[in-house]
Amino acid sequence: MTVTIQAQDFSKSQCVAGLRAALNILDKWKASCEQACRILRISRSTYTRARQRDSAWAVGLDSDQMQRISIVLNIHAALRLVFDNPENVYGFPSMKNRNEFFNGRAPLDVMAQGDMISLYETFRRIDTLRGAQW
Repeated sequence: MTVTIQAQDFSKSQCVAGLRAALNILDKWKASCEQACRILRISRSTYTRARQRDSAWAVGLDSDQMQRISIVLNIHAALRLVFDNPENVYGFPSMKNRNEFFNGRAPLDVMAQGDMISLYETFRRIDTLRGAQW
């Protein structure tokens, strides 16, 4: 059974919480503002407002943006299972990778191409590293 995420399924406070969590991870991965905006398909102003931690600020995100947030969170979870040390958990996305898919590029660079396929395929490649650890 496939579950489709609908924009109305999320409150603005849920969108803010998810966005801030994803931005925290991207920050730890050393993603630039431009990379984070392309990966999550958000504007620079949304990026800036989310990082300001204003408790009164709210934002509505569409289903594509929420799926992107979900993928970033799932990549982070997979990395935490694969690696024991924080240097690899947070450093791996910025490391050049010789895997055929990455072809010498860092996973973060591939994700920052901005298309959903690159983001999802990056998740799939990282997820396979964990083997049967779920």
